[in-house]
Amino acid sequence: MNTPRRRPQSRIGQPISRRSYLATSILVFVAIGLVWFVLTTSGIVSPIFLPSPGKVVSQLWTLALNGTLWDDLVASLYRIFVGFLIATAAAIPIGLMIGNFARWEAAIEPLVDFIRYMPVTAFVPLTILWTGTGDMQKFTIIFIGTFFQQVLMVMDNVKRVPRDFIGLGRTLDLSDMQILRRIVLPSAMPGIWDTVRITLGWSWTWLVLAELVAATSGLGYRITVSQRYFQTGTIIGYILLLGFLGLIADQVMKALGKRLFRQDTQH
Repeated sequence: MNTPRRRPQSRIGQPISRRSYLATSILVFVAIGLVWFVLTTSGIVSPIFLPSPGKVVSQLWTLALNGTLWDDLVASLYRIFVGFLIATAAAIPIGLMIGNFARWEAAIEPLVDFIRYMPVTAFVPLTILWTGTGDMQKFTIIFIGTFFQQVLMVMDNVKRVPRDFIGLGRTLDLSDMQILRRIVLPSAMPGIWDTVRITLGWSWTWLVLAELVAATSGLGYRITVSQRYFQTGTIIGYILLLGFLGLIADQVMKALGKRLFRQDTQH
């Protein structure tokens, strides 16, 4: 009697179970943690360059108890929420327009393409000059770093909507705005949601950049202060915290996207 051949799970496009997916992801993090532990406890790497996991956790715990960690976290979360919301609220309607109307595309797309190749870091001194070192400067950096990319990505999402859908709207005698609102936007929303999710990760980079250069609070600011006093544990702890926050935000948005747009899950 021939036994059925088990389907390999390493073939291109072959999904795996959610349990296998989670187990594999956790094992990778555990393996990295073990390597880190071995390198630091064995003395292969000096603590000044890479403190042990226990030292990093202890330092974060101390900062949490005295309130420093929470103050920095609240300041950074506020800045990224406001800055990213402003950029997204502006990018989506503009992306919709240039993705549907050739005149809008001719007027805006080349300019957006031109600006998006300018390095965001070059704007940091200018934004300090224009707005000072307060929260408005952080909002501006996040806006510059995400808005122009978002516009073009939303435009691409809109252009992927089948032309037959728009033709159906014409057949139903809908106006252009009705077609945009009832057909184009709902069809493009899953892609737009992914665009927002991806660019949210970028916005953390620009926030930390702004806080590294000009700030008196926030996660990036604390990293800068810790560097001056060789507090490597705090630096690594805050970097790990940033990665954790980004991972949580990404997974939450991914889960919401699947629920909102009824996307089939592969894991």
